[in-house]
Amino acid sequence: MPWRDDHKPRTRHQILDAAATLFTRHGFKGTTIDDVMRQAGLTRGAFYAHFASKGELYAAALRHAARNNAAHLQNADPRERVLGYLSEAHRRGEDVNCPLACLVSDVAQQDDQVREAYTRLFSGFVAHCQTAGEEALENRRRALQQAVTMIGGMAIARTLNDDALAEEVLDACRALANIENA
Repeated sequence: MPWRDDHKPRTRHQILDAAATLFTRHGFKGTTIDDVMRQAGLTRGAFYAHFASKGELYAAALRHAARNNAAHLQNADPRERVLGYLSEAHRRGEDVNCPLACLVSDVAQQDDQVREAYTRLFSGFVAHCQTAGEEALENRRRALQQAVTMIGGMAIARTLNDDALAEEVLDACRALANIENA
């Protein structure tokens, strides 16, 4: 009996869903092809009908997560988007996989294909956040914001393969930390 026309795209989608979840939770080194295929409910042989390597799968899983996250954020109210991102459920990964937060140092060690996918994911997230407003913070919150901005900004900047974007990230961090042109 021949496969249905949508069999290959559905199978690829299953693999990408499983890969996005596992890579986000365990990183590149902590996730095997066998783990992904087991999570997807498929055999290892099916993997090679869709991907040439684990690195190719990793990059595709980041792009897949970016599309899913963009669809999730598209119609969300800017305030709700921020509250949702900063929620306890998101911190624990209960509601959505967040490769931006979970894979920043993992991606920094990967090839350009993976870093390009991460760069696009990050760029899309930035575009969605541009409508969010900024509220005044107390001194402690400002100090926490400054530390998180500096540490997180450097981690993201080191991951990006777009030098201009990386410099923009660092410039923004300097401005928030009140140490411009440092």
